[in-house]
Amino acid sequence: MKVQDNIASALEAKEYLDKEEDKLRRAAILSEMLKKEGKHVLILDDVWDEVSLEEVGIPEPSDSNGCKLVLTTRSEHVCKYMGCTVIKVKPLSAQQALTLFLSKVGPKIVQNQTIMPTLKLVVKECAGLPLTIIVVAGTLKGEEDPLIWKNALRELKERIEKVEGVEAKVIERLKFSFDHLKDEKVKSCFLHCALYPEDFQIEKDELIECWIDEGFIDDMGTRQEMNDKGQVILKKLEDNCLLENVSRKRVKMHDTVREMALSITRMNPRYMIQAGLQLEELPEKEQWSPDIEKVSLMYNSISEISIDVLPTKCQLLTTLLLQHNPIKKIPYSFFINMPCLCVLNLSYTEIESLPNSISELKNLTTLLFCCCYELRDLPCLSMLQELKKLDLSWTKIEEVPEGMDMLIKLRYLDLRVRTLKEIPAGLLPKLVHLQHLGFYENNEKTSLKAEELEPLKKLECFTGRFEDINEFNKFISSMQQSKKNLIKYHLQVGSSFMLATIDKTVTIGGVQNWEGESIMHPIEIQQLNISSCNYLRNLVDDNSSFKNVIGLRVWVCEGIECVVSLSSFASSSTHPFQSLEVLDLGDLPKLSALIMKDAGIRSATTSTSAPSATFSYLKEIRIYKCSGMKTLLPHWLLPNLQNLELISVADYDELVEILGAATSEVEEKGSDALIKFHLPKLRQLTLWELPNLKIICSKSGVMVCDSLQLIHITRCDKLKRIPPFVPLVGNGQPFAYAPPSRTITSRKEWWESLEWDDHPNFKNVLQPLWW
Repeated sequence: MKVQDNIASALEAKEYLDKEEDKLRRAAILSEMLKKEGKHVLILDDVWDEVSLEEVGIPEPSDSNGCKLVLTTRSEHVCKYMGCTVIKVKPLSAQQALTLFLSKVGPKIVQNQTIMPTLKLVVKECAGLPLTIIVVAGTLKGEEDPLIWKNALRELKERIEKVEGVEAKVIERLKFSFDHLKDEKVKSCFLHCALYPEDFQIEKDELIECWIDEGFIDDMGTRQEMNDKGQVILKKLEDNCLLENVSRKRVKMHDTVREMALSITRMNPRYMIQAGLQLEELPEKEQWSPDIEKVSLMYNSISEISIDVLPTKCQLLTTLLLQHNPIKKIPYSFFINMPCLCVLNLSYTEIESLPNSISELKNLTTLLFCCCYELRDLPCLSMLQELKKLDLSWTKIEEVPEGMDMLIKLRYLDLRVRTLKEIPAGLLPKLVHLQHLGFYENNEKTSLKAEELEPLKKLECFTGRFEDINEFNKFISSMQQSKKNLIKYHLQVGSSFMLATIDKTVTIGGVQNWEGESIMHPIEIQQLNISSCNYLRNLVDDNSSFKNVIGLRVWVCEGIECVVSLSSFASSSTHPFQSLEVLDLGDLPKLSALIMKDAGIRSATTSTSAPSATFSYLKEIRIYKCSGMKTLLPHWLLPNLQNLELISVADYDELVEILGAATSEVEEKGSDALIKFHLPKLRQLTLWELPNLKIICSKSGVMVCDSLQLIHITRCDKLKRIPPFVPLVGNGQPFAYAPPSRTITSRKEWWESLEWDDHPNFKNVLQPLWW
């Protein structure tokens, strides 16, 4: 035993020395880097404790090395310890504080003279501190009752008087806003945000999902209704300035507001939060107090859970967050003393297998293993009959866990797994409460049968693959018969995969026997992808189901001759692609026109016009390697393209012109007549590797593109003239002396070889950037 103890001590000592050596190495690298910079100013923001500059690797600032150090801190003691000159940031003046408060409290309050005397006293209690002013103003925003304002003033005074110290008084002022949330579940939603690391930008959708998992949002008829409720709560917290809106998709908690939240969770409810602190092992046993309800150790460096530090008395623990740690193994006894555990998150860990003791967590409602890339095996889950959410996406499991058919309360199941070998027949029909279901679209072994999905009447979000169009149509038909619309879906038909990036996407790929028979689509489809369907000649004949498609991507279809034939307009009550915004075509060797008079005749129509609705919302056209077309956009189609913002054409051997004028129009007006090509919203024109391109538009044409900003031309060696991209003057002629307003990028040699014999001054409109 003594020998073993000595070995253990030696190993601990070695581990300690290794860590210290690593610290010294990193400090030396930083020190060397700063020395190379020469004179510099280094700013350390929000320093809470004393810092040894030598240990970190920061040279001691001096006149000789020209280094300056600036730090911001709330502690004067830190400044003095670091030997800094103390410059105190003064609070806002009374007038500045009042102005800031009034800017946040709402216009109705500003105009209410009855409230104004009390309001000024409330502002005074905020002590000129900007964050406090903003939060308290957010709490009282829109309140017009004088009694509420008087009560708020009294409450603020009482809170501040009962504590000592500047920081404690700041925390109490912020707690005023927390206590005025009133709804206990909204308070819980706020406190949950403190489980993330300091200054962490939290995904809004992820946060709302967490609130649903925790039960902070009441169970409603649909998951969408719960999500909507979450958005309302999020807005409430933002309006009260308890959360900051970072972007459309993210929020964060101000570090002082988080400190207020932490002060609450140290008391009741009791949380242990050590997120993002670079921990390499679990907190000591003593820190796992019996009254802890939630533990967050996310975003640390914990690789091993030692038996020596296992918690022994966590009878009230409901939430354990271990995601984003390099944990490889969990001992059997780890979960034994957590009988009330409801939420367990092990996502983004390196776990390979799980102990059987996880099967005994009978109160578990949420179990998350997202992106556990090494996880291959799970114990039997049949005892976890309270489970509502199971996420195994991007693990390496090959079989559905044993006992899955017993999890009849599941609402959310994510099995987007490349390695999964099959979906057991009869499993899905038992999970009738599923609202969210996901399988990996590019896994042929998990192709779905419509009859297996038919019982899932509550399904709202779905990702999966169907073997053929027939099976896909059966599924859509059953959804329509039950009058159920999917809110979010990524549906794949066939074997050729295309990544879905929009919420409502259908991909048809590698369906070799498809000649364009009718496809049933969800009503609100946003993106349609088609690839490797070589029998297909055009996309629309007699089918109005494409009218709501926003994005269309067609790649590697050898038989495609056109996007839509004119015959489809006559036979359809609505015009196909009338909502289309993005058109992306690639590797279509027989494509000869976007719109063709007759799909059976290969010549594109040049003397007719398309119905005004078709392509009328189109913003982007991207075409790559489609060798059958000589003219990209005929002149008669341009009236439909008034919203077009981008044209990008690349690797296109046969293309001769971008914008073509009808022969009859040229004959009618004469070869020297000015032909205007109106694309008022076009911002960017990109032409890349078009060896036979000779003209962008006819020699007598002028492009009326008032929004054009960038022209990018690469390897279009036969293109010797470019049309005027200039405004038109009163007589309808181009203004030859317009100032440079558009950028053109190209090779310098090509630019200098351009011919300007007709309009030599038009080149002045373009600002060249050579490469």
